[in-house]
Amino acid sequence: MSNPPPLHAEDRPEYERLLGEALRDRTVLPALRAPGAPTAEQLRSLALRDADGVNAAAATEYAHYTALRDSLRATPPTADGPAPAAPGLLGQLRSANGGAGLFPALTVLTPILAWAAALVLLLVGYLLQAADPTIALARPLITAGWVALAAGVAAMAVGVIGLLLTAIRDGAAPAPPGTDRELAAELADARTEWRAALRERGLLPYLHSRLPAVPGRPAPGYSSPDFNSPGYSSPDFTSPGPDLTSPGYTPPAFTSPGPEGITGSDGRPDFTGPGYTPPAFTSPDDVG
Repeated sequence: MSNPPPLHAEDRPEYERLLGEALRDRTVLPALRAPGAPTAEQLRSLALRDADGVNAAAATEYAHYTALRDSLRATPPTADGPAPAAPGLLGQLRSANGGAGLFPALTVLTPILAWAAALVLLLVGYLLQAADPTIALARPLITAGWVALAAGVAAMAVGVIGLLLTAIRDGAAPAPPGTDRELAAELADARTEWRAALRERGLLPYLHSRLPAVPGRPAPGYSSPDFNSPGYSSPDFTSPGPDLTSPGYTPPAFTSPGPEGITGSDGRPDFTGPGYTPPAFTSPDDVG
């Protein structure tokens, strides 16, 4: 693509997550430990600075993904969608304009107000009891303070449970009501393809190019051959020499190049032949 789209601000968190995974890749970690290699934080800063250039390696997938996302956002909700389920407590307490509603506000304010009231009541009650044990008001204030403290804890527990249930419900929902399901599924597939292309063709080659070469590190894009593939056949380790079992093969005659009579008919030296004379071994006395 001659003019790749820039990385949108909403996709930068996903880019940073993929960058963190790439920095922990098995082909990157050994190079990070090599002498003279930059640190992981330095590489992270460089990759974040060059985010548009790195993402250009996956420009085709990213353009397809963003186009589908924009199309899904521009698609109006279908009017003949399924009827909404019966509203629960959260739905009943939501405001009419789609705001947060009363329930989330209560889960935040109730523990704070209850603990503040408990602090005041306990402080006043114990001070009165310390000043004059005969005062009848001290005991009810202390009791009310402990009740308010327990109410604050209970309100906090309800708020945490409601938050978890809301997160589970929102995370399990594949698409908002009225959304084109086929388009949403296609968008999810396009996002997966963009993530894979950005990691394999963008981030990993970028990191490898800024790290020292490490022996045994596979080159970017390298994949080992599949020895279980039906099309794989082992190499032919046959010798290009003559066929020793063919009918026309005759072994070479190994005869000595010596004079006539020194070798026999089998090519070996004949020590009994008339042309053979033993070497003359002389003693040191004969030489003197």
